[in-house]
Amino acid sequence: MNAPLLLCQNLSKTYRSGGREVKGADDVSLSLSAGETLGLVGPSGSGKSTLARLVMRLAEPDAGKVIFAGHDLTALKGKALRGLRKRIQMVFQDPSAAFNPRASVGDVLADPLRIHRLASRKERPHQIAELLESVGLAQNLVTRPIHAISGGQRQRVAIARALATKPELIVLDEAVSALDVTMRGQILDLLVSLQQTHNLAYLFVSHDLAVVRALSHHIAIMDHGCIVEEGAASSVVINPQSQTGRALVASVPRLQIK
Repeated sequence: MNAPLLLCQNLSKTYRSGGREVKGADDVSLSLSAGETLGLVGPSGSGKSTLARLVMRLAEPDAGKVIFAGHDLTALKGKALRGLRKRIQMVFQDPSAAFNPRASVGDVLADPLRIHRLASRKERPHQIAELLESVGLAQNLVTRPIHAISGGQRQRVAIARALATKPELIVLDEAVSALDVTMRGQILDLLVSLQQTHNLAYLFVSHDLAVVRALSHHIAIMDHGCIVEEGAASSVVINPQSQTGRALVASVPRLQIK
């Protein structure tokens, strides 16, 4: 059996809030194979985004390890860590917060190519055109300011930027929750297509079990910083074993067990 692409081992992270300690992650372990999607779902404050940040090394764990492609990310620093960063990318709920609002679409897509030295100045226009095409955006958007395009288009640009480094894993943190139902469906279809084309692994974080079910091979449910249930997506949805899982299923009428 092949080793998992991503392995989280006994991750813990505690924050202080309002004079008290809050466990963002409490001895969390999970794994994700190449080319598959692990849906991470749970109520607000359950620790989903904390776990995503730990995986991305945007936060440091108090204990535990994040192992990616056989490398312990929690032990890496400097050049060694930067060398792996291009293989793991992230798409946020609100791409506007991650972009310079005055930048053009072309500027946003050129940044990872420049930062990771993936294309010369001469090569970048061609690669940017390919990235736009890969996410279904017109070439004439390249000069448009980020603030002048729609929310759905911005999220496609965010996905294109993540693809620029040819990653093996993309962490999507509530990446479709700010979109309307129609646009949400289009972005989910795009993610499925890109996964099949590029053999991408996704860690897909959401509070919405219906959205997670549409994309995921496996589902892990979090509550109070812990994984309270995990398994094949269909099994978790059809027959949830945890109280949190049953509450999430009940909150989505079309997923309710009859």
